[in-house]
Amino acid sequence: ASFSELTFPVIMNRLSICNKLSYAIGGAPYQITGCALGFFLQIYLLDVAQVDPFYASIILFVGRAWDAITDPTVGFLVSRSPWTRFGRMIYLLISFSRTHKTSLHDQKSCINVFLCLCHQCFHVPYSALTMFISSEQKERDSATAYRMTIEVLGTVLGTAIQGQIVGMANAPCVPGPFDIPTDLNISFKSAGINDSEPVISLEHTKAAYMIASGVICLIYVLCAVVLFFGVREQKEPMSFFQGIKLVMGHGPYAKLVMVFLFTSLAFMLLEGNFALFCSSTLGFRNDFQNILLVIMLSATLVIPFWQWFLTRFGKKTAVYVGTLSVVPFMIMVVCLKSNLIVTYIVSFAAGVGVAVAFLLPWSMLPDVIDDFQVQNPNSTGHEALFYSFYVFFTKFASGVSLGISTLSLDFAGYISRGCSQPEEVHLTLKVLVSAAPIALIIIGLIILYFYPIDEERRQGNRKLLQEQRDNETDSDTDSTELANVV
Repeated sequence: ASFSELTFPVIMNRLSICNKLSYAIGGAPYQITGCALGFFLQIYLLDVAQVDPFYASIILFVGRAWDAITDPTVGFLVSRSPWTRFGRMIYLLISFSRTHKTSLHDQKSCINVFLCLCHQCFHVPYSALTMFISSEQKERDSATAYRMTIEVLGTVLGTAIQGQIVGMANAPCVPGPFDIPTDLNISFKSAGINDSEPVISLEHTKAAYMIASGVICLIYVLCAVVLFFGVREQKEPMSFFQGIKLVMGHGPYAKLVMVFLFTSLAFMLLEGNFALFCSSTLGFRNDFQNILLVIMLSATLVIPFWQWFLTRFGKKTAVYVGTLSVVPFMIMVVCLKSNLIVTYIVSFAAGVGVAVAFLLPWSMLPDVIDDFQVQNPNSTGHEALFYSFYVFFTKFASGVSLGISTLSLDFAGYISRGCSQPEEVHLTLKVLVSAAPIALIIIGLIILYFYPIDEERRQGNRKLLQEQRDNETDSDTDSTELANVV
């Protein structure tokens, strides 16, 4: 028997544990990479590469904007690609190019753009793969839960690899105009310089980033290989131009995209600026990587709880409860006096809400696609378009938010590698990690109120789709019998 026959028995569209794990492992590299870039790219550009904040904002914006443009483009390529024995996952191989963190070493915008292109050649087909591994809603939800657990573990791994390797080679800050030393020895000690300890140079920090890059590249390729050989797609027809109008005009899809556009923007602002906030405003220059790791570990631990919660109380309720649960901690982290222990506690609690941002968007998107198929039974094969345009809107907006946040730091007078920052910088960072994300979350949850797919409609769609499949099976059986008689 072949490898696929031994490993992937298809019985009434049931997925084996091997199916689900192989599918889930494929989501880890994107999250590992995204976490490393999300938490550390901005601080790298400002403090290690010492790029002017204005130009850093341009690099971040151009990279995310191009990232957004490539999403529907890759979706189109996937939809038009010929079917092979591996399905349409052939485009996943394009992302094997070793470009993972070259943009962190050579800050040229063109290399960052090429990185984004290769990145999306993996992510868009992988996202759409959810709809091709099974036609059963329950099986897809279960596979999504596996995926979210592995992906959050991926964020932990990315934070640990990047944070710990870079943290051990963190170059000391440079005293600036806002540092007025009263004692020469004290000023050197506060800057991390001590005669009895070896001084870590900026070159050591750059080398640490390259080492972390190599480790993450290796993990990326290994996970992609497991996905490529470990998952079998169900063959479905797919088109692009004929389906784009129907996809973009589907009401529940538009509302869901807007909901997670605003909520994901909130968490992206928090993610992109939290490292700077911890090191500059809270003063935890040598501990920020551990604080980020606590958030990701907490999010990993509560994924099973949120999976149970959404099956018990519904997905809309889970979004409300989970997203709102992080708001008090966003307020606490900027209002309480700087205290490392309190910050760890607040970070752990905030991770409970962060888990919802990982689990719910990808769990709700298949429901929208099912609803579309119920209302348009003769239109099939548009799954990649749903996923690619969903990623397009969120990433384009995130590019704008990252560019604006870095530009705001420039206007506030951010000092690269400064031991202290102007008060305007501290205020800007507080807005970027607290006030702005909270406002975006509230807007997103207001839109969610009008999202029409509740549990009753979701279950109704499941039954209608099953009836459609049964009718198609009966029709195929009758046609086969008639052909045999003839």
